[in-house]
Parts: sequence; structure tokens; C-alpha cells
Amino acid sequence: MQKSHPVFSPLIQGYWRMAEWGMTTQQQHTFLKQHLEMGITTVDHAPVYGPDSACERMFGQVLALDSSLRDQIEIVSKCGIYRGEHPQVNHYNSGKDAILKSVDESLSRLQTDHLDVLLLHRPDLLMDADEAAEAFTQLKAAGKVKHFGVSNFTPAQFELLQSRVDEPLITNQVEINPVNLLVTEDGTLEQLQQQRVQPMAWSCLAGGRIFSDNSEQMERLRHTLNEVAAEIGATSIDQVIFAWVMRLPAKPVPILGSGNIERVRSAVGALELTLTNEQWYRIWVASKGHGVA
Repeated sequence: MQKSHPVFSPLIQGYWRMAEWGMTTQQQHTFLKQHLEMGITTVDHAPVYGPDSACERMFGQVLALDSSLRDQIEIVSKCGIYRGEHPQVNHYNSGKDAILKSVDESLSRLQTDHLDVLLLHRPDLLMDADEAAEAFTQLKAAGKVKHFGVSNFTPAQFELLQSRVDEPLITNQVEINPVNLLVTEDGTLEQLQQQRVQPMAWSCLAGGRIFSDNSEQMERLRHTLNEVAAEIGATSIDQVIFAWVMRLPAKPVPILGSGNIERVRSAVGALELTLTNEQWYRIWVASKGHGVA
């Protein structure tokens, strides 16, 4: 499997539900080894994944069990979301001190000395871009973070931060699926394609709605996805959806959320599938409920 980006593997294993998988540390170790053997070397984390940052903590225990794994993977984590306790509220903080503290805490939980990629998790309306850039510079100089990016940023927010940092932001992690078409319409993907920045795609399966929702839109989508699956030799509509996402010219890298290794194996099969323009737009039409103009 060829690298799709100097940092990312062609698919990324998301660990946001790791605390729900019901695995022992040894089973988690086996799961990580299995997806590494498939060429999925990039893993996605965040401090807010799992209660009390459980997912980063559990993953750190896996790395402590087998330290040789650290050199075989690229760890992506995030910062900026803070969970409040009564009477406080959840909020964002992209201040320099908050970023530095969050990274140190993630490194401690993950039991590693560096992150391969750090993302600002959500746009912070109070973000001082100069202050965030200063934190990035300090983290890079200390060897704690190799690359920086953002998550869920608009093109304007991306451009603002990029204008203050010395090195290119390497990604914008955004929701991409046939149900939520926002980033295909708001300029996000065009901007990333223009700058040759590869997006990470979260919630490619729309949080399972495509499979469980019985709305007219979802029934149209399922029917069309099954048609296309038969045409291209896909073994599941999951594969068709991943192929649909990867067909976008910004070359998004899908993030997988399943802890079921067979579903991960199935997703890898999508790398061998290609949709024609007509097939891609047929899925778009099924979602929209109308044809192109």
C-alpha cells in the first residue's frame, strides 16, 4: 500500500470509540498489529475521545506493552476542546498555554515523546492566530510535534492561521460523506486542492445513518449504493462510500471508526475501487433528490 501523503497512510484508523470496544490491552495490541499489517499506519486520537481522555490513555498502555510499535505508526491528536463541569460549559481554548498544556497531557497519556500531527480540533471564535502560531513554533522546536493542521475549519479560518505559521498546515479534518455535502459546496475542498493540502475525512458513513435511517433520502442512497456496488464489484456499500469519498480531487484520506478488524479489512478493499463520474454523481443525485442543473 503506497503512502498517500508524507505523513498519512491511505486510510486512517480512528480510535474515538476505543473505550467502547470492550477489548483488553492485549486485544487492542492485536488489533493495532493487524491494521498495521494492512498498511494502515496512521491513528487518530483526541483528548476528548472517551471519558476522562480514556482512548489516549488506553492507546498509551498498548504502546507501553510493545514499544516497538511507536516507530511503525503516525499519531494524530488534537487540542482545543474543554469539557466543562457544572456550572461551567464546554468551550474552546486555542491560547498558547492551553495548547502547550494539552500536548504535554496527550504525550503523557499516549506514553510517547512526540505527536506526528497536532490539529486544532474546532474553530475557536477567540483564537488569536499569532498566539496559536507561537505555540506551534515552541512545540516544533522542542520536538514534541512534527506537523500541524486543523479540524472543522472554514477556508477563511484555515487561511488566517496559515498566514501566521511558518510551515504549511498539512490537513483540515472535515466531515465528508454522501449525506453531509457541505464541504463539497462551501469552498473547503477547493481551497485544500488549490494548496495541495490533503483533507482527513471523518464520519464517512454518516455515523451509521445510511444503514439505519429509513427516510426517503437514505432509502434512495442505499438503493443507489447497492447498484453501484454491483457494477464495480464492491463487497459492501461501505466500500462504495469510501471510494466515493476518495474520488474527490482533493484526495481525502478516510478515517475508519470500527474496532471490528473485518470491517477494517473490507475498507482496505475500497482502495482498489474507482467510480466513474457518472457513478459518483448518481450517488450525489440520490442524496440530493434532484439531478444536476
